[in-house]
Amino acid sequence: MRKANTERSTAETSVSIEVSLDGGSVDVCTGIPFFDHMLDQLGRHSGIGLNINCAGDLAIDAHHTVEDVGITLGETFKEALGDKTGVRRFASMRVPLDEALVEVALDLSGRPFLHYEVDFPGEKILGDPPFDPQLVEEFWRAFATTAKVTLHISLVRGKNTHHIVEASFKAVARCLCDAIKIEGTTLPSTKGTL
Repeated sequence: MRKANTERSTAETSVSIEVSLDGGSVDVCTGIPFFDHMLDQLGRHSGIGLNINCAGDLAIDAHHTVEDVGITLGETFKEALGDKTGVRRFASMRVPLDEALVEVALDLSGRPFLHYEVDFPGEKILGDPPFDPQLVEEFWRAFATTAKVTLHISLVRGKNTHHIVEASFKAVARCLCDAIKIEGTTLPSTKGTL
């Protein structure tokens, strides 16, 4: 089983994450209900077991929590993935959610890169606390950097902020599901390393 767990503590957050790439339960608690919902979507639609707990300085801002969860999730995902022998490696997907359509392309390249081309209508997503959609880019940048993946996320169309964010999480989830599948016995790289 491809599993890993990581703990990360700073003056701003305390994060604990367990990842099981070959499946498992999904349990998320960050203190930000909408973010929890998105991380739950990520786990369920990717087929990856996720256990995420974060206590952050939400009285100041949600930024630290969202970014630190992204950093820690990326580190844990990379460790669980191991040497990537036999993985499919590449994946792309367009996912709709009502009027919103998001396109994602992903490569388990070993080279961190994020292209994020999503413009939101501008409103925060209501909740307690409200969720600022600008933080989604910070989450994906943190994840892509520490997971060492190439990740492109582009909004094709959409008007509802909730729909756009959720479609992006589901699209990345489906790409992760495809990219981590074992379909061979060799490393999918002409360089001999990923």
